Amino acid sequence: MPVSSYLLLNGLRFHYLNWGGGGRPLVLLHGLASNARIWDLTAPRLVEAGYRVLALDQRSHGLTDPADAGFDFASVTRDLHAFLEALDLQRPLLVGHSWGASTVLSYAAARPVGPLAPAGLVMVDGGLFALNEAPGMTWEKAEALLRPPDLDGLPAEELRARLRRMLGDVYTDQIGDILLANFRLDEDDRIYRRLPIPQHMQAARAIYEKKTFDLFARVRCPVLVCPATEQPRDERAAQFLALKRAGAARVAAQPNVTVRVFEDTLHDIPLHRPAELAQAIAEFGAGLPA
Repeated sequence: MPVSSYLLLNGLRFHYLNWGGGGRPLVLLHGLASNARIWDLTAPRLVEAGYRVLALDQRSHGLTDPADAGFDFASVTRDLHAFLEALDLQRPLLVGHSWGASTVLSYAAARPVGPLAPAGLVMVDGGLFALNEAPGMTWEKAEALLRPPDLDGLPAEELRARLRRMLGDVYTDQIGDILLANFRLDEDDRIYRRLPIPQHMQAARAIYEKKTFDLFARVRCPVLVCPATEQPRDERAAQFLALKRAGAARVAAQPNVTVRVFEDTLHDIPLHRPAELAQAIAEFGAGLPA
């Protein structure tokens, strides 16, 4: 079991999980409206592979303090830098899922050299969108694509039932617990978002405005990109899949980028394919310079 700890960074109390281990520091970042526990199935395997493994709850996520602002990439990369600096995590391997992938990409682009610069990046089904470059795309269209459902007040057991229907055979009680940790519960066992929708949409606007391929061009370390592909269930999913495939093809031309596609896999690769993901990360990390 990981050790749950806190640090005061940039005026907020940040929560993180520490699985221990030796060797190179490996820092895991969750996606938007998620939490550090999404790595519960993957992290122990990375410890076995020889890494010192930690996962951070980003601002307004998990057990980290809420914040009204600071969801642009300049702010969240400052949070990441403060975390690395506080724990003296030198030359880390940074692994981000979804929005977290964009965070580690932005961090590596901003800090290509120095003791806290990453030795390598792993981007798990995220960071490949260039929404502002998509034909006909406007912020108004992107806003509709990126707005989450309002689940506040839903009974926790109803959320579990929806997850069982959505995930099918992938669902387990442990996965249900991990996903339920995205919310706080009231005394009546009803769920409420830890990341309110206005703050969620601040982050979404930053995703829309991000110059994805300019960032890739500024990254000096090796990068492993791990997109997931599954049969789209609706037009929205089909749009995201097309953008993801186009982005993966574009960055694959860079000499420091390797693409490893997870076929027939859900967006939450750390929950659906934890063993395969851990193996891909460990093999990539083994090839990094000391």
